[in-house]
Amino acid sequence: MSDRLFSQSTGMFIAETHTDAVTWLFSVDKFLVEGRTKYQQYQIVEMPTFGKTLFLDYKIQSSLLDEYVYHESMVQPAMVTHPNPRRVLVCGGGEGATLWQALRHGTVQEAHMVDLDEELIQMVKVHMKEWHHDCFDDPRATLVHQDARKWVEDAAPGTYDVVLSDLPGPIEGGPALYLYTKEYFEHVGRCLSDDGVFVLQAGACNETYPYCFACIHKTLDTLRETFPVVRGYYGLVTTFQMPWGFILASKGPDPLSLDPQEIASRLTARGLENRYCTPRFMPSMFTLPEYMLREIEKGRVLTDEEPFLWTA
Repeated sequence: MSDRLFSQSTGMFIAETHTDAVTWLFSVDKFLVEGRTKYQQYQIVEMPTFGKTLFLDYKIQSSLLDEYVYHESMVQPAMVTHPNPRRVLVCGGGEGATLWQALRHGTVQEAHMVDLDEELIQMVKVHMKEWHHDCFDDPRATLVHQDARKWVEDAAPGTYDVVLSDLPGPIEGGPALYLYTKEYFEHVGRCLSDDGVFVLQAGACNETYPYCFACIHKTLDTLRETFPVVRGYYGLVTTFQMPWGFILASKGPDPLSLDPQEIASRLTARGLENRYCTPRFMPSMFTLPEYMLREIEKGRVLTDEEPFLWTA
């Protein structure tokens, strides 16, 4: 039995190492399904308080307790910031929840989801309907199984209004290592429309490991000709035991220009109501704590030659 998956007299646990200072033990009531795809190992389990929960390579991904917090944070600020998002690209987003959150906007006419791991998606379709709500069958949605960077590089200029990059962290040997670099961000900028908005999950936003977020933010700060607006923000994701960071980069629209009344008006016009990213709360998500601002100043620019490696 794996040293990350073990039994004690009190029950079953999954151990996840966050940094060399922190390891979490997640108590498991029941294993629903587990296996390995070409790219990663997965487990779907039932846990106390968290409910149904997905682990990939023994790292917790999302739970029914608050998957809506993560996925609304991932999607809603960018979608609301764009005045009329019609064409959307989701890079990654294996659970399908990122795609579903985008499709909730009535303005969307077409959405492409590009995820490399076809085996994982087939498993998700069966076992995680609470996340994707069968959105893979939405006639506006197209699911593609290939490398997200290649898809972005091959896309015609101005193809998308919003790009949502919901990818695994930049781990050595992982499929997303070169999806957090200056070169990738330049390709994203090219495939966006003139008022396009880009957002990506950017890792932990706390003092134990702020470095990934800080370097991504620093990198996007160097691309102001492409993205004149760069706004870091975070969601309070209990499943991750910490605030989780996201960075919005825009060719023009600025989330800080939207007051609660305008946010409410856009959501109402598009036919949706959020549980976490509400009109009252969404503006506050963009107020980063001082320790993150200090880390951004110390961050380095990420390139294909020198990408970020999550070493915790």
